[in-house]
Amino acid sequence: MADPSDPGSPEGSRWPPEGPPSLARRLRHLIFGAPRSLADRRLFHHLSLVAFLAWVGLGADGLSSSSYGPEEAFRTLGTHTYLAVALAALTAGTVFLIAAAYSRIIEEFPHGGGGYVVATKLLGDRAGLVSGSALIVDYVLTIAVSIASAGDALFSFLPPAWLPYKLGVAAAFIVVLTLLNIRGVKESVLALLPIFILFLVTHVIVIGGGILAHADQLPALAGGMQSDFHAGASAIGLGGLVLILLHAYSMGGGTYTGLEAVSNGLPIMREPRVRTGKRTMALMAVSLAITASGLILCYLLWQVSYVHGKTMNAVLLERMTAGFVGGAVFVIVTLISEGALLVVGAQAGFIDGPRVLANMAVDSWMPRRFAALSDRLTTQNGILLMGGSALLILLYARGDVRHLVVMYSINVFLTFSLSMLAMLRHSLAGRKRQAHWRRRTALFLAGLILCVTILAITVLMKFREGGWLTIFITGALVASALLVRIHYRRVGAKLAKLYAALDDIPLHPGEAPAKVDPRRPTAAVLVASYGGLGIHTVLNLLRSFPGQFENLVFVSAGEIDSGSFKGEGSIEALTERTEGELRKYVELGRGLGLAATYRLAIGMDAVEELEKLCWGVVKEFPRVIFFAGKVVFKQEGWYHRLLHNETALAVQRRLMVGEQTMVVVPARLD
Repeated sequence: MADPSDPGSPEGSRWPPEGPPSLARRLRHLIFGAPRSLADRRLFHHLSLVAFLAWVGLGADGLSSSSYGPEEAFRTLGTHTYLAVALAALTAGTVFLIAAAYSRIIEEFPHGGGGYVVATKLLGDRAGLVSGSALIVDYVLTIAVSIASAGDALFSFLPPAWLPYKLGVAAAFIVVLTLLNIRGVKESVLALLPIFILFLVTHVIVIGGGILAHADQLPALAGGMQSDFHAGASAIGLGGLVLILLHAYSMGGGTYTGLEAVSNGLPIMREPRVRTGKRTMALMAVSLAITASGLILCYLLWQVSYVHGKTMNAVLLERMTAGFVGGAVFVIVTLISEGALLVVGAQAGFIDGPRVLANMAVDSWMPRRFAALSDRLTTQNGILLMGGSALLILLYARGDVRHLVVMYSINVFLTFSLSMLAMLRHSLAGRKRQAHWRRRTALFLAGLILCVTILAITVLMKFREGGWLTIFITGALVASALLVRIHYRRVGAKLAKLYAALDDIPLHPGEAPAKVDPRRPTAAVLVASYGGLGIHTVLNLLRSFPGQFENLVFVSAGEIDSGSFKGEGSIEALTERTEGELRKYVELGRGLGLAATYRLAIGMDAVEELEKLCWGVVKEFPRVIFFAGKVVFKQEGWYHRLLHNETALAVQRRLMVGEQTMVVVPARLD
């Protein structure tokens, strides 16, 4: 975009002619898809999801958890299976309670109300940091446990001799999903839609048929459970039975893990977001409550017990279809749909995990490169981190779902507890403004008590069985984030001090020429936002080359990242903001007595966009030398390259290949 005050500058000069794409770029587009066009004003509309597709992409995490959550809970009952009815009721009630609470969170946070946002806004930065760190680990485990459970389901009908290959197949699934998500969210959801439908149909048949087949035996079964309950109470006491039930209930905590994904995934939903989000939450809650509680009842009715090498769902299916023509085929189809949906469920980790990382990067808790978007408008760095970390966790646990579920549940309920506490506090604080504050307060108080109870029991009972590792990893992530923010704040304070020292520059705007003359010697300065680094660069180039230049061209690339890509109109807002910063630099240049203008572009890769702009400037201003500022540290550590971009040096290397001069002006910080 050309400077509006410089009508003579050619609009198209910033886009130099390009040759055919390289083999590497063609291969990248083949695997990941062609770049999105930022000129498409309906871009966000095309990328966003309606309630049904959001249910597939995000709800699959919750619904697929019925493949391991109810099994873990029922197995923990041991010989006290008569408690399964109470367990099923508690499971369904918990799903509806948490879903209702998160529906209220969706209303309060229409642009995304995941645990990180809720805790940060309502409890403070430190609580948000804990919640966000727990969520990142949680979403890594979402991927690992979903894929491991998918392997269990698929290998339940395969020959036992194939079991040694299960871990390798699960690892391959993670790699494929990583590539799918780099292509973009909507493509991966649409590709997996038939699997979701198949799962629903087969499990409606399983649960409905499993309960109806024993409908005539229900009165006798109820009488037997009553006598078993009295016998159990006599043997270990009523308190002992309650503890067994609570232990089983907490071990089924993995059942509820996908419920938060909807509120956290609001940014990818179709407008009106609140209504779409609440519909998605309702679809998820109803489907999960029926599936999870229905499977627990079927385990009880069909007297299902654990068999090595098979999931309990596989055992249930084999018992139900024994003697039926085509029963074996139905078992295989159902288990394939179950395994495939678990793969879909891993999507929540790839969708929401990078989003949490990006939000924390925007807030300077994480390296800022995690907020950057690829040319497919996905948080590519975050996706790669989530996929790689999930692969390591999967290999560490050797694909053991029971081990992974324990690790998984702890962070889920830590985040739930912080969200419930935050909303309880918010509801009490706003009781004078809210008409139904008592109802909301009761809802969040009940949710808080429930979540803290499950969290405490899981940590106490399973600390040595994997709980310690989750706590250690989350704590290490919190400590790392604190160090990252301390570093960014120190650098920001020093740059602000530099800006303050340069704030009293004597300016004489009336002495500058009215417009730039492309035939005159020109200094092109690469800048970002208006501040100390850019001003320092301009003053140093004029001091180092006194009287050398008559034109200043300020070059900037507005980078679309997760902090700026929030919906329709976000690209226009970024363009306007970037232009505003550049106009300040133009005023600075004219105040220093030089003709000044600017050139800008908007894109996902700042280096690529700046390179294009620079070649356009070369074509327009033949007598140009480029300048860019770079923060340097007196004692540079390995982490500086991770936390700070190398944009100036990267652009310099590209221009040098084309035999163009670029001077990097250092701004040293001690």
